[in-house]
Amino acid sequence: MASPGSPPFRPDAYGAMKPLPALIFSSRWLQLPLYIGLIVAQCVYVFLFLKELWHLVTHAFDFSEQQIMLVVLGLIDVVMISNLLIMVIVGGYETFVSRLRLEGHPDQPEWLSHVNASILKIKLAMAIIGISSIHLLRTFIEAGNIGIAGRTANYTETGVLLQTLIHVVFIFSAIGIAWVDRMTVSGKGH
Repeated sequence: MASPGSPPFRPDAYGAMKPLPALIFSSRWLQLPLYIGLIVAQCVYVFLFLKELWHLVTHAFDFSEQQIMLVVLGLIDVVMISNLLIMVIVGGYETFVSRLRLEGHPDQPEWLSHVNASILKIKLAMAIIGISSIHLLRTFIEAGNIGIAGRTANYTETGVLLQTLIHVVFIFSAIGIAWVDRMTVSGKGH
């Protein structure tokens, strides 16, 4: 990708690309079906959201407060995963395939103007932590039944502990990614 101050690529000024570099550079378009597949996955998540929302609305008078909270957390989870998909689709396409040419568009996401592979990794790590937090909160709410006679629990104590451990690993991974990125950026400044 060209740096902000560099002149635009013009084949007439630089000469035609040789066949092997042209093939290698064109291979980035092989990612297009992957991004289209993620758009299809996004449609599935929209369907899931609407299905769960309908379930919530039609059972609003029958559900307990805890059941409503669990369904709402499920809706939030779907939205966060959907946001993650958008970041990957838009940011990944812009970073690795081709420019979207959204400069000046009123709906251009603020983060897209300065996205690169490093920033995208950090944003994805933070989104994964957010999704993991929602899952962990749901687990903690449902785990309240563990050990209570006559109540069934969907989780075991070991399962809750492992989910918590996985969440902590996600947090440390995000911190590590951000730390390495910061070291890389500060190393370039010297």
